[in-house]
Amino acid sequence: MVGCSSFGSLPSDEQVAAYQNSLNYDKERKVFVNRRPRLVEEMRKRTMNFATTKEFLFGGDAERIPSEALPEVRTDFARFSQAGDDLKVVWFGHSSVLMKLDGKNVLIDPVLSTSTGPFGFMMKRFQKPVIELSELPEIDVIIVSHDHWDHLDMDSIKFFKNKSTRFVVPLGVAAHLTGWGIEASRIQELDWWQGVEIAGIKFTATPAQHFSGRGFTNQNKSLWASWVIKSSKHNVYFCADSGYDTHFKDIGEKMGPFDLAFIENGQYNEKWREVHLLPDESIQAFKDLNAKRYFPIHWGMFSLALHSWSEPIEKISAATAREGISLVAPQIGEVVTINDQYVTQTWWKKNNSAKAD
Repeated sequence: MVGCSSFGSLPSDEQVAAYQNSLNYDKERKVFVNRRPRLVEEMRKRTMNFATTKEFLFGGDAERIPSEALPEVRTDFARFSQAGDDLKVVWFGHSSVLMKLDGKNVLIDPVLSTSTGPFGFMMKRFQKPVIELSELPEIDVIIVSHDHWDHLDMDSIKFFKNKSTRFVVPLGVAAHLTGWGIEASRIQELDWWQGVEIAGIKFTATPAQHFSGRGFTNQNKSLWASWVIKSSKHNVYFCADSGYDTHFKDIGEKMGPFDLAFIENGQYNEKWREVHLLPDESIQAFKDLNAKRYFPIHWGMFSLALHSWSEPIEKISAATAREGISLVAPQIGEVVTINDQYVTQTWWKKNNSAKAD
């Protein structure tokens, strides 16, 4: 165990032995790596200095945190649960997403505590979760993209300890879950390009360019991944956290086209573009993927970069309009049906107008 329980657990020797054949595992350094193995280390050498730390702690845009609560909609789970062939989605802020496809409920990167990080005062949400975990419908599958605090939340995971929910995670992440009481038999670990079918839905772990770790002693001891979720009626891509690289085109060619692509859009900066998409790179990733609709994630709930809270959605809204790309950007908690009749309302502009009055 790494420190207190929220830091998670290291994979066992037996689990590590099973990772030796992974093309993404460096046997000498005993860590998982990207396509370019030294990419993150080179980024950190370039950016991890006093000036960057000072800028992050005391600088940045004055509106990094909104001055008032963002608009939200109390989730209508009765509507969400209605039968129908269309894909339904609820965004809870940042990268936490609930989907209904082919009658199954899939929850991705659930972070529904009041704050994340190793201590309560760190990485606080802009506002409390729009729903309680107990209000969720029965969840068939939970997907975890990687073990960073803003994607893997101990309290949210422990809520499902006595449920029948299945978990699909990248290599190495299962150790955290079992340490928090989830039975190993309910967890499926996958390497990039590996897939598993659960309840008629195929879940495939696909490449991403990022890193992992919840503390100093477990850096890159687990893998990170993007995900393809394919049912008989829908094909969905979930980007999670990633810098731009060739994998987006690879995924699009091998597993596209996609009805919907959840793409990272927020917490970016030129200094760490290796691990987070800049807005123009996000648009290029969407094009590479051969997707029909763009759904921005990784924004609207935490301030983990220097830009204003609204810059990501303002930039991507303008870019998608300019490029003729269909944008799906609902309010927090809103149930949206993904079809040709859906039109995004620019609710973030209304919030900005209210602040200016």
